[in-house]
Amino acid sequence: MQDKDLHHKTLNKALKPISAMRPATLDKLEKAVLLLFSNHDPTEVSMIKIARTANMSLKTLYNYFGDKQTIIYTILNRVLGRLAVRMIDHLQGIDSVRDRLRKTLWVFFDFIDKSPDAMMVLSTAVPASRYREIAIYDNKELVDSFMQVLGDGQQQGILNDTVPLFVLFDVFIAFISRLGLMHIIRKNPDSLNENFDGLFTILWRAISNPEID
Repeated sequence: MQDKDLHHKTLNKALKPISAMRPATLDKLEKAVLLLFSNHDPTEVSMIKIARTANMSLKTLYNYFGDKQTIIYTILNRVLGRLAVRMIDHLQGIDSVRDRLRKTLWVFFDFIDKSPDAMMVLSTAVPASRYREIAIYDNKELVDSFMQVLGDGQQQGILNDTVPLFVLFDVFIAFISRLGLMHIIRKNPDSLNENFDGLFTILWRAISNPEID
């Protein structure tokens, strides 16, 4: 009840910009959010529990975020933002469509292996219909970089060009998401990249031009 009452009192107040929060405090919040939402149903996690786990005041959380969904989206955007920077960096200087796709998949798998909690939160705490609440999903530089790889593949006749470009993108992301989530749920002791060549072969056969294969 206290959680809900404070929420109503602060709804109409202007939120402080996240840039005003100390990096160390934001780091603690990130760890708390990933820990809580990867191990509990989102309905079981209250603002009070987040505040206690992050060793922050409840008032501070409301002042910066307003509600727990905004906290989730903000933290995931922070985590995925680091992935985006790494992804864009790794795509530089690689000419071959196949090699660029290999590198993209490797970076995604490495992220999942090193950040399983973030993958769980993204998969279980955010409805698909709300993905666009995470700002990184509209990161033009990242999306354009990846879509260019797929577009180049279609134009060169390397990738399947009988379906729209966005279908190849959806297949690629669905492949990564499902494999990553089940890898974590099954508690597979091996890293995803230990089986990289075999997994990439499956993905490549799914999106490459069948006439070439």
